[in-house]
Amino acid sequence: MNMIPLADAKAHLSELVAQAEAGETVCITKRGKPVAQLTAVQSGRRPISLAELQAVTNAMPMQSESAEELIRNMRDGERY
Repeated sequence: MNMIPLADAKAHLSELVAQAEAGETVCITKRGKPVAQLTAVQSGRRPISLAELQAVTNAMPMQSESAEELIRNMRDGERY
């Protein structure tokens, strides 16, 4: 773990963020005591499976009207 004083962290924040992005942990100290830790954010997303996406879209019912008709009916419908 890389330990750096707060004053130096202020001056080199971009470099410290790049280090954290690369997987390093940066500990920021104040008067020699650790006060903050800079780490990369872990992405919780998983890749989209094309087969799963196709299965979902294939299970959807076909619309009875075109998008043009749907919008026109919404615009001209009873709500006005």
